[in-house]
Formats: sequence, C-alpha cells, structure tokens
Amino acid sequence: MIDLLIKGGQVVTPWGVGDWDVAVEGEKIAAVASPGSLPGDVGRVMDATGKIVVPGGIEPHAHIGFPVPGRPGVESAGPEPASRAALFGGTTTVTDFAMVHPGLDIPQAIAAKEARWKGQGYCDHSYHCTLLGNFQQNVVDQVKEAIQSGYPTFKMFTTNIRQSAGWEDDRHWMARMGHVNAAMEQAAAHGGMMFIHSEDDDIVQYMYKKLTEEERTQWYYIHEIHNNMSEDVSFRRILKMAEWTGAATYFVHVSAKEGVRALEEARGRGLPLYAETLHNYVSFTADDYRRENGPIYHTYPSLKSEEDRLALWDGLLKGTISCMATDGSCTDFSMKMSGKTILDVTGGHHGVETRMGITYGEGVVKRGMSLRHFVDATSTNAAKIMGYYPRKGAIAPGSDADIVFIDPTIHKDLELSDLHLGDYSVWDGWEINGWPVTTILRGKVMVENGQFFGTPGDGKLIPRRVGSDILNRPVC
Repeated sequence: MIDLLIKGGQVVTPWGVGDWDVAVEGEKIAAVASPGSLPGDVGRVMDATGKIVVPGGIEPHAHIGFPVPGRPGVESAGPEPASRAALFGGTTTVTDFAMVHPGLDIPQAIAAKEARWKGQGYCDHSYHCTLLGNFQQNVVDQVKEAIQSGYPTFKMFTTNIRQSAGWEDDRHWMARMGHVNAAMEQAAAHGGMMFIHSEDDDIVQYMYKKLTEEERTQWYYIHEIHNNMSEDVSFRRILKMAEWTGAATYFVHVSAKEGVRALEEARGRGLPLYAETLHNYVSFTADDYRRENGPIYHTYPSLKSEEDRLALWDGLLKGTISCMATDGSCTDFSMKMSGKTILDVTGGHHGVETRMGITYGEGVVKRGMSLRHFVDATSTNAAKIMGYYPRKGAIAPGSDADIVFIDPTIHKDLELSDLHLGDYSVWDGWEINGWPVTTILRGKVMVENGQFFGTPGDGKLIPRRVGSDILNRPVC
C-alpha cells in the first residue's frame, strides 16, 4: 500500500525535472512515476500543483547548543528550537559538531553531543568531530574508529579566531600544522574527510594588535582583521598539505575571492577538494557592519567587499563552491549586540530556517540557477560529500522520504514574525521570491499550511560513510 502519494508538482530528481508522482511507503520513497501510473491503495494524497518538489535540505554546518566564545555559560539555541526552525525552512537534516576539547577523546565528545540531541531534535542529524587545539596522540589514533562508527568528517581550525595570548595554549582552538598533518594522514588512510576553518593566525593576531594600537577597535573594522590575505595564505597552505597527504578536504565558509580562486585552481588539478559559502556572505558585505545594529551581520570570518560577494556567487554558480551553509549559531538580540568592538563582537546568526528560501530566491529567481543546481547546492552535494547519500539528498526510490514543497508564487518582504527562531534576523525586511511551505521527514508531514506537526525525538542520528569517488577526485 502507498502511504502517501504526492501529485501535481514539478519534481526535481537525480535524472531530471518533471511532472511526476512520488509514492512513499513507510519512511522511504517507493517510486517516482508518470502521473496516474501508480497502482494500488493510497493512504493520503497531497496535491503539489504549482509547487516545486525537492529533496529535504541538508545543512552542512550548524552549531547547535554551542558555547558562545567569550560568553562563559552562554550557549546558542539547542536542538529543539533549532531543528524546529530548520524544518520550517525546508531543511530535514542538520550536521552539528562534537567538540573534542583538550582532555576529551572522540567517543566522549560524540556521546556528549548525542546526549544533547536525544529526545529533543525534530530533524535528522549527525556530527562532525572537531579536533581542537594541541590534541594528544590518542585522539589521532581514534580517527579510524570514528570513521568506522559513522562519523567520517573532522573539523580543525588554523586560527584562534579571536585575539589570543598564544597559540601554544591548550585552551585555544587553533591546531598546529603538525596536528593538521597527523589528522589528515589518518583521514586519508581510512576514508575520512577534513573540514578546515582556514585563516592565517599570524595575520589575524597581528591585525588585532595593530588595530588596537591605532585605537580602531569598533566592530566595523573586523573585516580588516579577518581579511582576504589571511584567507588566501591559509587556503594555499592547507591545499598544499592536502596534496601531500592525499586527504579529501572541505573548506568551511569561504568568504573571499582569493579562496574561490585557490579552490578553482586546485580542483582543476583533480584534487578532491570541496567548499561551502554562507547565504549571508552572498547577500551582505562589510559595509553592512556600519548599519544600525551592525554587529548582527557578523559571522567569523568577516563579511568582505562587494567584489568578494559577487565572486562567491560566481563560484557557487560555476560549481567551484559545492554547498550553501549557514555556520548557524543562534543567540538572542541582546547577546548579539553585547559586543561592539573587534575584541568582543559575537559571531553566528539565525540562518538554518532561511538558507533554502534565500538560496532559491537569490539563486534561481534572480540569477538563473537551474533547479537541479539549486538542489545540489542545498541538499545533494552535502549528502554526497558528507556521506548521507543516497539515503539523503535525492528524490529517488529507496531514499528517505525527505521532501519539501517550495511555493514559487510567494513574493513579499520577509518579516520577523514569519520566522521561528530568535528575536532578530538579518533577513527581516528582505524581499523573498519563493519559499518552502511543506516539509516531510521520512514520510511524516512535519510542516504544512504554517502548522508544525513534529514531536521531540522525531529526528534520528544518521550514520555516514563517504564514497570513494568523493574521496579521490572533485565529484561535485
């Protein structure tokens, strides 16, 4: 028996876009077929006429229940509110981070993160293992086991991000290049992938000192610290190390034209390199820091110039950048505005709900991005790169029935009351063209007609395995 039949929509599948019927049995897609051709009893029919039917979005990079740097005891929004907002925005799977602080090992970090999600999350989820600071050899030795256990992606920082007293301090996030090399070698040997926050810490720390001495410490100078040269130098250093070790590598939150150029060159040599940008990076610039409430626009690394913004769009449209992410970390307005200098401005924003809708309006409607490319950027590429595919990221028989309807007729200025996470948004007042209106998670209708039907604990932890093709050459 067909539990759910979706009819009348323009369906985006791995083999093309067409007016097909989609049959769901239990949690899986059973068939994609010509209209009216599916036989048998049907439990429920959903009419998607006039809608675009796409796979549920996959968020590659979100910080859920994340300790806010520089704010002791303060965390970003946890699994319950963040996953609820994700589903309203058409995202059905969120990739969070298990933080391996010095003194912890990888299994402990994963267990701690899962304790936060279990029984709370509405959407499906998994974790990147973040290897922080000067971690010990036992952590390196655990990389193989983590990959085999379904956690094949590992994040590292090449900068402490904020002003620091010294890179040798174990409390800081930056890994020395020897540590990066050790983790890359293990990942390459056992089927893992490295995720790198890539900025040059020497440049970043020097610029913090320089601007402080010049008494230019207002938050709107932050882009002079997290600058283009820092991204360029660090990207090329990591690219060389990836080439030496053979490790497949993913650059998080590309923010500058130099990063796009370095990736394009390296992928052109056949290296298995991938990257994301953020939908706020392709929509705002450092000029927005000078607006009223300017700190709300800040995410690390900083926003940059109009030229960089356009280069990011170009990279996404050409395929140099594979994924649209958020680096989401939701705090309330008072917390976001509590830091107003280069030393204490708070990063992160409420992006998990707006990611798919903004990408559709700005990419498909305004820039002619194809529907297939839109699905790649918001779902399929992340699924392939991170090891969810083909369970996730496709409307195809055998895949999870994670399905989203986008209504292309919605044209309005977005209002804060339209959103479901936080008490402010950089997108408040933004003109939208098309928006997700229905979200189905593994066959269960979670959002429909503005109503939410999820139950805490609906979300599942999804084990992952990265395909050998992704690890050996730039596939997407």
